[in-house]
Amino acid sequence: MQRRWLATVGVLAIAALLAFPLRQTIHETIVVPVAYLFWGIGLFYHALSQIIWWIVLVVLVIMILGNSLMPMARPAKPAPLKSRPPQGQVEGLSNWIKKSSRGIYFKWLIANRLGRVAHQLLSQRASGEQRSIFAPLVGPDWEPSLPLRQYLEAGLHGSFADFPKANVSFGRPAPTPLDHDITDAVNFLENQMRTD
Repeated sequence: MQRRWLATVGVLAIAALLAFPLRQTIHETIVVPVAYLFWGIGLFYHALSQIIWWIVLVVLVIMILGNSLMPMARPAKPAPLKSRPPQGQVEGLSNWIKKSSRGIYFKWLIANRLGRVAHQLLSQRASGEQRSIFAPLVGPDWEPSLPLRQYLEAGLHGSFADFPKANVSFGRPAPTPLDHDITDAVNFLENQMRTD
């Protein structure tokens, strides 16, 4: 508290000492422009008729009253967006499985993920050799059924665009390799992991 008083007294003392030598500069840079500003405002005020000022005042009062008496007319504040917690890989895959009945895209996402798992398993078995992602999913002790092999290959090397919606017969989409049972693919990959 005492420091504040000392600082205030010090600032006032310095201002008093500088006020006399700088009075001409302060007069030219601060006092004269402020005086011109107020003179211009006074001219503008006297130039307009008194009735105009009363109309402006009444409109402002009506706007303020209307805003305070009708809170429902105010625009609603947007609700803050709640960010969703990040999803893990298992939760993401679970959501894809739930959405797989909606169309080919989600079926392909699942097949792509399982195809990548199959590629990783075969890469581990390759004993250090670099395996291309585009290589066929074949290897020692790797004997999936033909539909399962086509499913994993379509997921890894294909795209959902390879199976357009136009390929429809009698209201139902034609079957694709991506329609293979997911459980069969997961069971096969689990068995392959156990043998490793």
